[in-house]
Amino acid sequence: MTTTGKCYCGEITYTSTDAPVWQAQCHCRECQYISGGGPNYFMMVPEEGFSYTKGTPSQFTRSDLEAPRTRDFCGTCGTHLLTRLPGRPLLVLKVGTLDDPKAYTGPEMAIFTCDKQSFHVIADGVPTADKLPPR
Repeated sequence: MTTTGKCYCGEITYTSTDAPVWQAQCHCRECQYISGGGPNYFMMVPEEGFSYTKGTPSQFTRSDLEAPRTRDFCGTCGTHLLTRLPGRPLLVLKVGTLDDPKAYTGPEMAIFTCDKQSFHVIADGVPTADKLPPR
């Protein structure tokens, strides 16, 4: 399965050649900042099959956290493309950047519901976790 995507302005494009290993929605406070207030819909994909095909993203990593994530984003339009998890060979690819959002078939779980806002919606039947589910 090949997935392609880009930032809002098109300065950065990417391809992912592997199928997602997990699809979810995250309600953590950090994702709320990045999404503009709502949950963040994402697909986890193997880092090995992912590559940028145009442009070079800017990155941001908080220096005040013990195990910070690194966020790749477009330095021109600000689109958040993906999150890199420390010590894991998976990327958290943001669904809004997909060329074909239908490649995301829906969340398998809603995570970090401890930070869920009253206006966030979780579809009926989607399992939830207060934090991260066990691996």
